[in-house]
Amino acid sequence: MRSDYLPFGRPSFGEGEEQAIVRVLRSGWIGMGAETIAFEKELASYVGVSEMVSVNSCTSALFLSLLVEGVKQGDEVIVPSMTWCSTANAAMYLGARPVFCDVDPSSMCATWETIAPHITSKTKAVIVVHYGGVAAETRKIRANLPENIALIEDAAHAFGTLHADGSMVGSHGNLTCFSFYANKNLSCGEGGAVALNDPVRADRLRRLRLHALATDAWKRFQHKQLLDMGLRELGYKMNFTDMQACIGRVQLRRQGEFHERRMKIVRMYQERLPRLLPEI
Repeated sequence: MRSDYLPFGRPSFGEGEEQAIVRVLRSGWIGMGAETIAFEKELASYVGVSEMVSVNSCTSALFLSLLVEGVKQGDEVIVPSMTWCSTANAAMYLGARPVFCDVDPSSMCATWETIAPHITSKTKAVIVVHYGGVAAETRKIRANLPENIALIEDAAHAFGTLHADGSMVGSHGNLTCFSFYANKNLSCGEGGAVALNDPVRADRLRRLRLHALATDAWKRFQHKQLLDMGLRELGYKMNFTDMQACIGRVQLRRQGEFHERRMKIVRMYQERLPRLLPEI
């Protein structure tokens, strides 16, 4: 029996994260800038994609991904019945209707067989969730989906997860949304990102996350001159900050350490649960 309180989702922060915060505080620039750009490049390299766009939450990542895929009022978006509310809410923000599909009882993930019966002429997108860090069969789903239906991956639970073939979740070419909330494999306290291999969509995501401005504050600061700030479309305030990014960069370097710790805990469960619950 524990004598101390066991909190939900306590992040693992240490001296490295503390030093990074102090460094950014002393730099005089805490908004979205050089640290965020470096974090995005490092994330993209880790996942195995060409583009990574950081935002203020995985919910925002899902919303913006649906938006750039053309989801609009009256469309249908198929989502798994086992997920957090953000998966469905992201579709509803755009006036689309979330259509819930069953999941495989062993993986808790949607499969092509559970998705297929719900496809209609109104289906615009499918969101698959890598539930509990288990990799969904995205290649099989994409291979069977009609080309006019977007496939978006909700990988809030699955940063660093590998598919059975050894490929990283997020590397299959679909817009993949990650979360950096306090209880995630990589934590910045809050935040998220979209991984993709399409520079055109990535550029639009970068505009949309900050009011759809033609240039952000960091670009204007670097040039130290008046630049075009024109609005091209309706944008949103969903950007990342260097305060978050500096923590994320340290957390990224610690992924091996975190993985080893999780595997140790898994082995403890595997060893002890059968003794406590022999009927399992």
